[in-house]
Amino acid sequence: MKTTSLPSVYRFSLFLLVGLLLLGSNQTAEAKDPINLTFGIYTSVKPTAMIKKFRPLTRAIEKNMSGELNRKVNIQFKVAPTYEAGITNITKGQVDFSRFGPASYIEALKENDKILLLAAESKKGSKIAQGVICVREDSPIKTVADLKGKSFAFGSELSTIGRYLSQHHLLENGVTATNLSEYEYLGRHDAVGAAVGAGRFDAGALKEKTFNKLKSSGTPLRELARFPNAPQSWIAREGLDEEVQGALKKALFSITDEKALGAINADELVSGDPGDYVLVRTAMEKNEEFFQ
Repeated sequence: MKTTSLPSVYRFSLFLLVGLLLLGSNQTAEAKDPINLTFGIYTSVKPTAMIKKFRPLTRAIEKNMSGELNRKVNIQFKVAPTYEAGITNITKGQVDFSRFGPASYIEALKENDKILLLAAESKKGSKIAQGVICVREDSPIKTVADLKGKSFAFGSELSTIGRYLSQHHLLENGVTATNLSEYEYLGRHDAVGAAVGAGRFDAGALKEKTFNKLKSSGTPLRELARFPNAPQSWIAREGLDEEVQGALKKALFSITDEKALGAINADELVSGDPGDYVLVRTAMEKNEEFFQ
């Protein structure tokens, strides 16, 4: 049988078509490669509890970002043992995004002013949260001024509520480090509440949600006073890809899952503004007065 070969022009066209198909196949495969992000948090409570708390949120973010970018997004955790380590992780680009308390956000800006404020947490239309000064349920202490001569448990030395705002509130009520019988930084909010409930300290400062959780679980605590706090902030590292950054921001604003939002005691995530943090910045700038 006689075989008829294709004219050279047709052979060239066929090779070109096959090449384009292969190139397109490779590009499609590359486009479907997952985006892997690292979410940084620090231990305001136990590390295992932190991951459990934030997993519903990161799953919601993964889902929202994957839909926006048309690519699978995976988020892994990096839990810092201290506030300081958590700040370093975001300012040095060792994580892609983080959730910080106001004081940590301000400290991070001092180290790297190129980090980006993605979103702030809001509840019932307000970005203002609350801190609580608590005493043991059977304590005779009635007012903040009564804490003179008493012992006090603070959280981390970089905590917004656990240090700066609570010390500012004590100062405004005439209580300073010099007229406390003793004070100590215990690191985590839950550790503060547990120590006060056990009678190790006369009083302590912690966030409202942790206070409510400990109280409902049977820890004998009583609220002595409360004070306003700035919103929790969500921050992206310097140099994060702009498309990914935009999708992340949109994903945060799009979270509606009640379980995910309930874990952070918020109704929604909204646009953040540096002006939201003036109260905390003032407390930090005046903090030395508490020790004089």
